Amino acid sequence: MNIFVGSLPFSIEEADLRESFEAYGTVDSVKIITDKFTGRSKGFGFVEMPNDAEAQKAIDELNGAVVSGRTIVVNKSEPKPEGERRSFNNNRGGNNRGGGYGNNNRGGDRGNRREY
Repeated sequence: MNIFVGSLPFSIEEADLRESFEAYGTVDSVKIITDKFTGRSKGFGFVEMPNDAEAQKAIDELNGAVVSGRTIVVNKSEPKPEGERRSFNNNRGGNNRGGGYGNNNRGGDRGNRREY
């Protein structure tokens, strides 16, 4: 079972996380997600456990536990459907709805002034 672990303290190491889960059974892998530019933890990670019963016990016992002053979130990881991945070119494709430069109309009667 793949397990999501969130709200982790930024100082926690993969070895510490592995140790916490090994108390409940065999752990295949541990991965704390880091920022690719700074290398700093993003505060969440994944733990993979081969035995579903042991994994569920770990989830039940560790969800809501306090680690280094932070209440962690632990639950079964569900794979993201392919269609929900973010891309960096979301605004390309003719979906321009204004809001850019040149649209300075802020309401009021601007542009509707009468000359007397």
